[in-house]
Amino acid sequence: MGQATSYISQFFPAKPKFTAADVPDLTGKVAVVTGGNTGIGKETVKARIVLLSRNAKVYLAARSKTKAESAIQDVHTATGKMALFLELDLSSLASVKKAAEEFLSKETKLHLLFNNAGVMVPPINEVTADGYDLQFGTNALGHFYFTELLMPALLAGATSSSDKKARVVTTSSFGNYLIKDINWDSLKDGPARKKMGPQALYHQSKLGNVLIAREVAKRYGDKGIVSTSVNPGNIRTDLSRYITTPGWGLVSKLLLYPVNYGAITQLYAGTSPQTVDANGKFFVPWAREAQPNPKALDPELGERLWKWCEDQVKGH
Repeated sequence: MGQATSYISQFFPAKPKFTAADVPDLTGKVAVVTGGNTGIGKETVKARIVLLSRNAKVYLAARSKTKAESAIQDVHTATGKMALFLELDLSSLASVKKAAEEFLSKETKLHLLFNNAGVMVPPINEVTADGYDLQFGTNALGHFYFTELLMPALLAGATSSSDKKARVVTTSSFGNYLIKDINWDSLKDGPARKKMGPQALYHQSKLGNVLIAREVAKRYGDKGIVSTSVNPGNIRTDLSRYITTPGWGLVSKLLLYPVNYGAITQLYAGTSPQTVDANGKFFVPWAREAQPNPKALDPELGERLWKWCEDQVKGH
C-alpha cells in the first residue's frame, strides 16, 4: 500500500475489527481521560466504549466542573457506574500541576492515561495562561507536563499490572501530516505565530503530540510504559466548533463519522493485548498501525522538543 493510499484509507477506513466487546476486563485498573466531558473523551468513558463497563476506575479530567458533572451523570445513567471528576485546565501549567497533585493525593497507581483533550483552530488572539500558542500549549505542552507529573503513578501501575505495563495514549490527528516542521518562533505569541494562522498551528500541535508520545516511549519503555499516539478519525464532535469554512456543514456530513467511532482506536491502543508491545507506534482508524508524518520519526527533533518542554515547565 502506497503512502497516498494509506492517507486516503484514514478518511474511508474499513469496518473496524476491534470493538467494545474486545476490550478486556479492567478490574483493578485506574484510568484518567483528559477532556472527558464531551466528544471522543466522553465516548471513551461511556459504557458501550467501555472503560467503566469493563470495571476500570475512571477519572474524568476536564476544565469545566459543570460540564464534567453533567457528563458523569450521563455516564452513570448509561452504565450505573460513576466516573470521578478531576479539575484540569491544560492551558494553565499551574492548573496542570494542581490536577496532578490532586490525583496523586488520592491514587498511588495509574494504569491507563488517555491524553485526549484538545483545542482546534480557536481565534488567533487566544493564548494560554502562560503566553503559549493556545493549541500547542494545550494539546502538546500541557499533556507533556501532565504525563511527566503522573509518571510516578504510571510506573507504579506498570509494576502492579499482571503484564507489567502501564499505557499512555495521546490523541493526535491526521493533521500531523500537514505540517513540515516545528516553527519554534510560533510556540509563544508573536508575529511568527500570527503569520502561521490557526490551522497550521493546529497541525503543528498534532505533530508535537506524536513527537512527545514517541519520546515518552523512548525514555520510559524499559520501565514498563507503553506510549502510543493515534489519529482517532474524522469524528463529528464539538472540537470543530470554531470552523467557519463555507460548506463545512456538508463536508462534515460526508466525511465525519459518529462520535462513538472516535474511541475505537484509542481503546485499541490503550487496552488490547495486541498492542501491549506497541511502544512508540502510531494508530489510525480503525485500530490499525500506520506511519505518522516522517518528521515525527526524526530523533533529533524529538529530543529538541522534549528539551524545550522541560525548559518551559521548570519552576512551575
